Amino acid sequence: MIFVQTILSSIFAVCMALLVIFIRMKAAKKPSSVKKIILPPIFMSTGALMFLFPEFRVSSLQIIEALSVGAIFSIFLIKTSKFEIRDSDIYLKRSKAFVFILLGLLVIRIVMKLVLSTTIDIGELTGMFWLLAFGMIVPWRIAMYVKYKKLESAGFPPTIKTSV
Repeated sequence: MIFVQTILSSIFAVCMALLVIFIRMKAAKKPSSVKKIILPPIFMSTGALMFLFPEFRVSSLQIIEALSVGAIFSIFLIKTSKFEIRDSDIYLKRSKAFVFILLGLLVIRIVMKLVLSTTIDIGELTGMFWLLAFGMIVPWRIAMYVKYKKLESAGFPPTIKTSV
């Protein structure tokens, strides 16, 4: 039963990763904004409600471990997230490495989950992997916000579109 849950959650993770890649490629075609940078972690934070249920609660050491691994993983995402000015707007620059890094992180995550699922309860493991993901997205989005604001304030005046 636990093996089936691990496999199903891994399939779900693959689907989510493919969705993120698709959204990221589509987002690169539209101008970025502060709202687009800060909303994903805010929306993801609702997942913390799982910790209201005892089966998802994790120890202090597990919290530190998961957040630390997430922070390390975020470095790869931070390095591949750059902005550029195009057509008087700020765009997220496409990075071919991003897709490979995201897929690499996914493979590492699935292997970790398969190994850890033999020693850690599935509920705790779910909580830990949520913390890992949250610990990855928050530093990444903070770095994106800082880069965006730096480019915006470096003499880049956003255009005001008016109708004539």
